[in-house]
Amino acid sequence: MFGKILIANRGEIAVRVARTCRVMGIRTAAVYSEADRGALHTREADEAVLVGPAEAARSYLDIDALIAAAKRTGAGAVHPGYGFLSQNADFAEAVARAGLAFIGPPAAVHRMLGDKQGARRLMAAAGVPVVPGYDGDDQSDATLLAAARSIGFPVILKPSRGGGGKGMHVVRAADDFASALAGSRREARAAFGDDRMVLERYVERSRHVEVQVLADKHGGLVHLFERECSIQRRHQKVVEETPSPALTPERRAALWAAGVAAARAAGYVNAGTVEFLLAPDGAFYFLEVNTRLQVEHPVTEAVTGLDLVRLQILVAAGEPLPFRPDEVRGQGHALECRLYAEDPDHDDRPSPGRILHYAPPEGPGVRFDSGVALGSEVTVHYDPLLAKLVTWGRDRTEALQRMRAALRRTVVLGVTTNLARLQAIADHPAFQAGELHTGFIEEHLAGHRAPSEPPPEAVAAALAAVRLSRGAPGSPEATAPDPWETLGGWGRDGS
Repeated sequence: MFGKILIANRGEIAVRVARTCRVMGIRTAAVYSEADRGALHTREADEAVLVGPAEAARSYLDIDALIAAAKRTGAGAVHPGYGFLSQNADFAEAVARAGLAFIGPPAAVHRMLGDKQGARRLMAAAGVPVVPGYDGDDQSDATLLAAARSIGFPVILKPSRGGGGKGMHVVRAADDFASALAGSRREARAAFGDDRMVLERYVERSRHVEVQVLADKHGGLVHLFERECSIQRRHQKVVEETPSPALTPERRAALWAAGVAAARAAGYVNAGTVEFLLAPDGAFYFLEVNTRLQVEHPVTEAVTGLDLVRLQILVAAGEPLPFRPDEVRGQGHALECRLYAEDPDHDDRPSPGRILHYAPPEGPGVRFDSGVALGSEVTVHYDPLLAKLVTWGRDRTEALQRMRAALRRTVVLGVTTNLARLQAIADHPAFQAGELHTGFIEEHLAGHRAPSEPPPEAVAAALAAVRLSRGAPGSPEATAPDPWETLGGWGRDGS
């Protein structure tokens, strides 16, 4: 087993990996940029190494700096987390070349599955259903337009490389195709250095479901059930759950089998996710494989009782999976809401600032994975994810009841968040009925606006935090006159 692991990431996932390593008795080394001095993830690790300035390209995306940090700290393995270089074949290759273990699939698997064009062809050959579309080598404008007409509008344009919704455009009419194609190519070149396109039929009111897979280096391969991730904004997930409320037992078994077949066709190793589109008629189609740990992995952990980070580390160390496929059980239902420092009322614009008060919820069946704490600085340089709120229940009703209550108890002051939108989603009758699709937010919450004033609970929590941070008046802990005390009723009734 590894004596030390370098965590080549930041924020919530770096904290998450560090905590599992601590339980396993493995020391950890964090990396940080100049913007992340003193960040929570650096305090959770046993040591931390500066890798560059605030710009991600010169710090968290600098392969040479990360390898140097691993060697300097004496790490035997590198965990890439998610985002940044987690799906980068060159990084996986550089880690292996340096004599270190990469906690994820090998470079060849990243390259194979990181190309949507090649991945579609591989899956079709393996008998995994793919969305009707075009993945040919002829990338001329005329050929792509002809393919779109043959598929039938609406179609979706997808850059062959990359992800995160960048460069993806839905085209509903032939007259709009040329401009959309030019825009997609331009965005793909800028983001991925590759402007090849894949065309697929756009399935209206589709759902997004995915299968968690885990494979060792000895031929062991299991699925850990499915997750539904249909609540999205700009093709990025916001709310996830398991099991999916849309699947019949027969369709669920077929989906699991397709996920396993996809992983086996790719020679997969370590943790990964096979993503599918679920059409209103119940048919499902392969979308892509995320060759890393997913942001939403805690819902799988909640229903299985497994620690996926621990299993990733065991597999990377060469150990076989500690269970057979028929030994994994799922119990109950779990939901996850992603808490972002962004403003839904202004096109989800990031909201940088300092966190002045932070009150995570607690209670039975509640888990809160956070990358920030009181006083943390949220910058414009990185993804604005603050935390993930997860609830578990014996069934979906109980899990949702706990989620709604936990969202009401969550308080974040100092930055604008999407908390009000998450509350609106959880409270919506269509969500409660499990009537989900990838356009849910646009259909049901297009006009939703956050309350103009903070709820009374937030004000009360802020007052309590100020008073506690200064100590009781007259006590040795009191550091300065407290305006809430010295100004009489001003702090309490607005007079």
